[in-house]
Amino acid sequence: MAAPLYGQVCLVTGASRGIGKGIALQLSEAGATVYITGRRKETLDQTAQEVQSRGGKCIPVVCDSTKDEDIKLLFDRVRREQKGRLDILVNNAFAAVQTIIKNQKKPFWECPPSYWDDVNNTGLRGHYICSVYAAQMMVPAQRGLIVVISSFGGLMYISNVPYGVGKEACDRLAADCAIELRKHGVAYVSLWPGAVLTETVEEYLTQMDPSDPQSKQFRKVFSQPETAELSGKCIVSLATDRNLMKVSGKVLLTCELASRYKLQDVNGQTVVQATSLQNLLSFFPSLAWLSRFIPGFIRVPKWILTLSASKF
Repeated sequence: MAAPLYGQVCLVTGASRGIGKGIALQLSEAGATVYITGRRKETLDQTAQEVQSRGGKCIPVVCDSTKDEDIKLLFDRVRREQKGRLDILVNNAFAAVQTIIKNQKKPFWECPPSYWDDVNNTGLRGHYICSVYAAQMMVPAQRGLIVVISSFGGLMYISNVPYGVGKEACDRLAADCAIELRKHGVAYVSLWPGAVLTETVEEYLTQMDPSDPQSKQFRKVFSQPETAELSGKCIVSLATDRNLMKVSGKVLLTCELASRYKLQDVNGQTVVQATSLQNLLSFFPSLAWLSRFIPGFIRVPKWILTLSASKF
């Protein structure tokens, strides 16, 4: 079977590890030329070798997404080497994982003011700057897909204030950019992965006190994790969907895309449906017993989930 993205040019920011790496692996497997960015050359080069082994071409570029000049040089290079072509941009870079871990359980007023910049300079501002440069290449071509990696933190309080504000802003970034890009044939979506057992999450789990109630909840969330590559499989399916523009501007969950495109995770496991009533009830101790009697195929509509975060 022909590689579905053969000849296409993709860029994944923050792809040395975790979800970004998983996405790059799947884009390469689909035959694309994949630029990956990260701040550490050694780790980036190792990842590039693995990504290239999947069949596509991988080009590692050291880039700090907090530095405008780094971002400009990155896109100048892609434009020059690919004769102005860019088909897919995945805004994934995020530099605040360790900062969030160190400040767990602290209210925002006990965290240093710099906490905001640690979370959102790379993970929001950098996404916007990358989107500007990507759109300058995609609009003249009248095609393209931009994806921003967000999370349920855009809907409900998770971890801390800057994280939630940043993720909701990512969702709005996709929605508003999509309005202006639509007439130019360029799609922009926000992708919410499920519970992904990245290298950092695994390290964190080993350090947590098993008797800590927060640890028990954390382990429950990651008891049936997605692999980092599922997000990549979803993006490949979106990029090859003739009806892509119908979902431009939307928040898309990896679990719902796996169902729509009949995808299995790379480890062969069925993807947990995060919006299933059975799954959601299991996280409420007083209602968990009900989950045994609820069929797994019953889904809670996303519009109902948004009521929990209604501002009006």
